[in-house]
Amino acid sequence: MRELTGEEPEILLADQRYGFIGGLVKETVKRRTGVEQRLSLTDKIDRIVTNRYLGLPIFLFSMWAVFQFTFKLGDPMVGWIETFFKWLGEVVGKGLSAIGAPEIINSLIVDGIIGGVGAVLVFIPLIFLLFLAISFLEDSGYMARAAYIMDRFMHALGLHGKSFMPMLIGFGCNVPAILATRTLENKRDRLITILINPLMSCTARLPVYVLFAGAFFGARQGLVVFSIYLLGIVLAIIMGKVFQTFLFKGEAAPFVMELPPYRMPTLRGTLIHMWERGSAFLRKAGTIIFSVVILIWLLSVLPWGVEPGSKESLIGHLGAIFAPVFAPAGFGTWEAAAALIFGLLAKEVVVSTLGVIYGVGEEAESLIPIIQQHWTPLSAYAFMAMCLIYIPCAATIGAIKRETNSWKWTAFAIGYSLILGWLVAVIIYQGGRLLGLG
Repeated sequence: MRELTGEEPEILLADQRYGFIGGLVKETVKRRTGVEQRLSLTDKIDRIVTNRYLGLPIFLFSMWAVFQFTFKLGDPMVGWIETFFKWLGEVVGKGLSAIGAPEIINSLIVDGIIGGVGAVLVFIPLIFLLFLAISFLEDSGYMARAAYIMDRFMHALGLHGKSFMPMLIGFGCNVPAILATRTLENKRDRLITILINPLMSCTARLPVYVLFAGAFFGARQGLVVFSIYLLGIVLAIIMGKVFQTFLFKGEAAPFVMELPPYRMPTLRGTLIHMWERGSAFLRKAGTIIFSVVILIWLLSVLPWGVEPGSKESLIGHLGAIFAPVFAPAGFGTWEAAAALIFGLLAKEVVVSTLGVIYGVGEEAESLIPIIQQHWTPLSAYAFMAMCLIYIPCAATIGAIKRETNSWKWTAFAIGYSLILGWLVAVIIYQGGRLLGLG
């Protein structure tokens, strides 16, 4: 046996015995489906989902499918809510006129509150659907695999694998994502992750993307918004590598995490997770956005006597100061500059600002046709990229200061993101023009 097979006889005999036993057990024993079988199924799925070559394309396809689901199902709902707010503005405006309310009060309620807050609230269906899809992926166990998949890629660039978990949280909101960096062991890893986290596109930016993608890209708007999210991930990885190379030299720590078995999410659990996240956006719209919209409206009608929302108003003068800076990026208008300035308070306010500026009068047009008059598809995409990258919102800046305990790093985060946003927007616009796209 040794001469014929090259193996020891004892090993061959043992293999034959256990092979016979295994076959006999398989033919005669029936087992109930239990933990072992479920884990075995999980292992089989993971051989495909976490495959070295297939894992990243599957992850990107999953994210693309999430946005397709969100926009295909949510677009009709957005139209219904937009129609409701237009009707509400007309009814309230006529009612106020009928009781003899001053024009300034009429403008505040119709153009400021209903027009500004309504411009953001119309996107609620898309935000809730996005959270619904992400909650489904999380509850199924797939999002843990996404972190594992990206860990290999991030380590290749010298980044910490654990950094991807706060980055995933950043798709919801950058503030808790920055707080989540406390799980990282050393200061170097925490600082890199904090600095690149604002490049993850939070849901506050989604209304801006939806407005401009809907205005210029029609049926392709889901793909366009997906590309903006992907741009944020790519820029975060690039900047992480730059920071690791020039500012924070050293080896990244290994990434260890438990991959849970796959489960079929329950409808109740998924809806609860969706509501917990979506309701936070509603509370924000009812407090921060409401307050900022009133401030924007006030600036749009002062000084008294100017045409509301005109270039002669305070908000017009403020926007005109910074407008030339954005001209190379294709949106050098005072309206765009003013929207970006107030977007520093909360990113959703970019849409509210445009709603207040352009939505003057009881018979105000929808924002989309007005946007189409002031932007081109190319400049709109550059503007979306700028909204993705430039200075984080005030709450995120506060979180950066709190976690770094340093005004130096806070100022650096503000400065580098502003410069990076401007450069990327200019490259997109000017590069597009060279290619004949605008």
